[in-house]
Amino acid sequence: MKKTVCILTLLLISITAYSQQDKQMRSLDPGFVHTVYFWLNNPDNEDDQKQFEKAMKKFMKKSKHANTHYVGKPPKATRDVVDDSFTYALIVSFKNAKSQEKYQTEKAHLDFIDEAQSLWNKVIVYDSQGVKL
Repeated sequence: MKKTVCILTLLLISITAYSQQDKQMRSLDPGFVHTVYFWLNNPDNEDDQKQFEKAMKKFMKKSKHANTHYVGKPPKATRDVVDDSFTYALIVSFKNAKSQEKYQTEKAHLDFIDEAQSLWNKVIVYDSQGVKL
């Protein structure tokens, strides 16, 4: 009996974990994804990093069009196919391309650019629209 309870408990935990993982995987809005990579002028300068992060945080809090957002820094690459040369990555999702167009001219986005553009020397943007599989 004890063994059966243990097996059922482990099964329940596995199902719950799988269910949560599936929900997390679906949390990114599939309509339109805007991915931006930033290379700061002085990537190791802590003051520049703090200034950039402060501007980014303010921007993300005030954006009216971005549904979800993610900001990250590259881990040390362990494979040749991984580019770890950037300083920050920003991934923002939108309901659709029209929402992303509005975001481009919204005050929060333009203020972020004004506040932080002196900190970077290179930006690359990749936009993609969701594909139903």
